[in-house]
Amino acid sequence: MRILVVGGGGREHAIIKKLKQSPQIENIYALPGNGGISHDAECVNIGAKDIEGIVGFAVENKIDYAVVAPDDPLVLGCVDALNNKGIKCFGPTAKAAIIEGSKIFSKNLMKKYGIPTAEFEVFDTAEEALKYIDTCPLPTVIKADGLALGKGVIIAENREDARTAVKEMMLDGKFGKSGEHIVIEEYLTGPEVSVLSFTDGRTIVPMVSSMDHKRAIDGDIGLNTGGMGTVAPNPYYTKKIADECMERIFLPTVNAMNKEGRTFKGCLYFGLMITEKGPKVIEYNCRFGDPETQVVLPLLKTDLFTVMQAVTDERLDEIDVEFYDKHACCVVMASKGYPQSYEKGFEISIPDELTDKVFVAGASLGDDGKLRTSGGRVLGVTCTADTLWDAVYGAYSYVEKIHFDNAYFRRDIGKRALSALSEEK
Repeated sequence: MRILVVGGGGREHAIIKKLKQSPQIENIYALPGNGGISHDAECVNIGAKDIEGIVGFAVENKIDYAVVAPDDPLVLGCVDALNNKGIKCFGPTAKAAIIEGSKIFSKNLMKKYGIPTAEFEVFDTAEEALKYIDTCPLPTVIKADGLALGKGVIIAENREDARTAVKEMMLDGKFGKSGEHIVIEEYLTGPEVSVLSFTDGRTIVPMVSSMDHKRAIDGDIGLNTGGMGTVAPNPYYTKKIADECMERIFLPTVNAMNKEGRTFKGCLYFGLMITEKGPKVIEYNCRFGDPETQVVLPLLKTDLFTVMQAVTDERLDEIDVEFYDKHACCVVMASKGYPQSYEKGFEISIPDELTDKVFVAGASLGDDGKLRTSGGRVLGVTCTADTLWDAVYGAYSYVEKIHFDNAYFRRDIGKRALSALSEEK
């Protein structure tokens, strides 16, 4: 079969590497892909938001199946457009992708259907929001309504920072239309857990849980990023918590979307906080997380393409989705200065024996055929092992063998998870 994967980051590289293992697949095209992905798929210079270009390519090249991975094309209706041409897809329609595309929609959905989440207020004008900030509890969380590259969430410790966040979003247009409406919500505390799940709109199958590390600097300080590393499974996500999430969050969310006429088929991501009052939803994503995918898919035992087809055909209940009883750690190697300004164009050196351990996110091929940095998050370096300690140690041992100028990475990925495991003992 001829497969098309929309996107060009580390998540897409992880998906493509896993799909390559399927005996059903002959050719994989990546739109637009990147320099590293070009070793595993044929990259085509069509942007992920160029819906017309994607559909035109898919029709012309007789694509049998498409995987739409990033949030933007999903929210823009890429799956709808491909389906209209008779091309089957993995990913939600635009009506369902709104669960990530609008924070206001998702918060109101949870409120309507009793799905546990933080208390919140919605604001359409800066004047109303600033007035609320004068008296709201601190810290507080301020979220842009729409997509903002994972950076539209500000945790404000004081009123001055909260006011600045509101002004930047609503008056200065920092996130464009995404910040025209905002949510201000209760600040929750507790361990965070990411749970990606396969769902065909009837059945939901959670994948291995994971722990993201969002902050730029060791010790979970500094600016928020798209993610500096992950480990899986997450030790805070016990069987008891998992059962509670299935009963109170996962199934109710799938059912709520059905009742709203927005049946969700694809990968539904649950960002959870394990509070003293139980698990609560911090956010939904309408796709595989990044860099969570880089630790979850290496642990997937079942053929990924078989699962994706079952999701599309609404027969997920017929598939036994299995994961290896192992651990995984991904360390993100970024450009110094990320998530703000950084230099590009540095040559990347990856030993041949580590090629299968590296998911390329922000790199391009130079005229000389060499891989060079082209983004903030450059590589995701992943190790799987029988224990979490071995996975963490292995990932960092790989990192030490990979080189590019101005490389930056956190040195404490997995530290908190290891501490949690030692506390259990």
